[in-house]
Amino acid sequence: MSARDSESGRASESIGRTKPGQDEGSATFGAFVRKPGARRMAVDVSGNASGAREAEAAIEPVEALPEDAVEVGFIADAYGLKGWVKIVPHANGKQGGDALLSARRWWLVKGRDRKSARCLQSKVHADTIVARLAGCDDRDAALALKGHTVNIARSDFPKLDSDDEFYWVDLIGLNVENEAGVALGRVADMIDNGAHSILRIEYPDTTKDGAPVTGERLIPFVGVYVKTVDRAAKRIVVDWDADY
Repeated sequence: MSARDSESGRASESIGRTKPGQDEGSATFGAFVRKPGARRMAVDVSGNASGAREAEAAIEPVEALPEDAVEVGFIADAYGLKGWVKIVPHANGKQGGDALLSARRWWLVKGRDRKSARCLQSKVHADTIVARLAGCDDRDAALALKGHTVNIARSDFPKLDSDDEFYWVDLIGLNVENEAGVALGRVADMIDNGAHSILRIEYPDTTKDGAPVTGERLIPFVGVYVKTVDRAAKRIVVDWDADY
C-alpha cells in the first residue's frame, strides 16, 4: 500500500511513529488498508518512457507551496559525491514511499525557506530513498539541503490498487459515526501498531466537574468495525458503541 493533513493539505496531525527529525505536528504520509492486501512495491522512476531527458532547472525559491501539498519525508543527508540526497520517508520506502518515488516535482521546506525542485531520479535504498535533484550536482549542494522536509502534491500520489486502501492524508479530519447515526468524533490521527492501523478519534467531552476536555477513542481500522469510508461526505461509519 502506498499514506496528513487537515483542510489545507499541508498542516496536519502526526501519524504513527514519529521519525527522527520530524517535529510533532508535521505532516505524515502513508496509506493503510482495512482488509489484508499486498502493498504496492516502490519503483525506480528514473527517466520517462521516451527516454528523453527533462530540462534540468535549478532548485528555485518559491513563495508558497501548492494547496494540496503533503509532507512525505525529510532530507537526512547527502548520498555519495555526485549530489544525490538521502530522504527518510514518513512511510516505509518499500510500503508507501512509492508516492514520493513517483512525483517529479518536490517542494523543500526548512523554516521560512521554501524551494521548488525537480526530481530526476529516485530509488529505494534500504529504509530510505535516495534521489537526484536538478541543479544539485555535488555533495556540498546536497548537504545544503539537509534538514529540509520534502513535500509533494496530493494530485501526484499514485492511484491505489483497491477500494480498501486509503491514503492517511485523506482520512484525517473525517467525521466518524456509528451505524445508529451517533456522532463519535473526528479522526485526529492514525496509529500503526504493526498488525493493523487504528483510528484515533477526538470528541468534545467534560470532566466530572463539568470542565471541557477532549475525549479520545481508538478504533481498529479493520473491516469488522469500519463499514463505510465516504470521502465525498467526509464521513466514516463504524460498528462501535458510543459508550466505548
